[in-house]
Amino acid sequence: MEQQEDVLGVIGGSGLYEMEGLSDVESVVLQTPFGKPSDAYVTGRLNGLKVAFLPRHGRGHRLLPSEVNYRANIHGMKQLGVTRLISVSAVGSMKEEIEPGHIVIPDQFIDRTNGSRGSTFFGNGVVAHVQFADPVCPCLSSVIADAARKSGARVHQGGTYLCMEGPAFSTRAESLVYRSLGVSVIGMTNIPEAKLAREAELCYGVIALATDYDCWHTSHDDVSVDAILKIIAQNVATAKSIIRNVISGVGTERNCGCKDALRYALITDRSVIPDQARRDLALIVGKYLD
Repeated sequence: MEQQEDVLGVIGGSGLYEMEGLSDVESVVLQTPFGKPSDAYVTGRLNGLKVAFLPRHGRGHRLLPSEVNYRANIHGMKQLGVTRLISVSAVGSMKEEIEPGHIVIPDQFIDRTNGSRGSTFFGNGVVAHVQFADPVCPCLSSVIADAARKSGARVHQGGTYLCMEGPAFSTRAESLVYRSLGVSVIGMTNIPEAKLAREAELCYGVIALATDYDCWHTSHDDVSVDAILKIIAQNVATAKSIIRNVISGVGTERNCGCKDALRYALITDRSVIPDQARRDLALIVGKYLD
């Protein structure tokens, strides 16, 4: 059986896929058992590696963080053969030393969403409990950090990303509480994305673009969309450069546990798994059901 080519996936803003040197460009519309992804995927080749881009909020930024179909987005990446997935996310800084314009490569998450987002592929007759103590791929995250430094960015490697529900930004009281937890950045999108990537056995790493100090920082202006958009525009070129450098830094082998994350996670007796669930989960867990 011919081995499938590894594909690097990128989920982020719609401008990321407009990269110089991207060849064999195609727009791919996918359907999944979990509904429609945020938009069409853009696939192509960059420095010899196949890549797949997806605008998380849809082209034109149409979807709230709570409206994003994270399950469909990750399932679509899996359909395209993605093995490593990079999330590019705008975040607020919760630490003085993380200045707007800096890059953070978080290695932990705190979930402060309200539970309404589809956060697992399982259910409907199938139970699985995936390990999530270390929620990002250490190998991919290390490559991303090195790539960011090579791009000239000011990089903070490691730290905790607190994912809030949104869409409103934090109150000052909330921001101060979050800061007391010792978190590095705050955002609205990386949960449940990271959980689903782990269930899909993808290596997952984050490029968190600090766009502002959250409203805890009283000597700076409160968070505004205008200010954030200005920093994001400045950081798009940096993010593109980091992705290029990641491509030259990743190897062909995955020497981490991500690729086998479901090996011991499935609890349900195979003989009682409903046929529909088998069909829906074939891409995710099929190799453990044969």
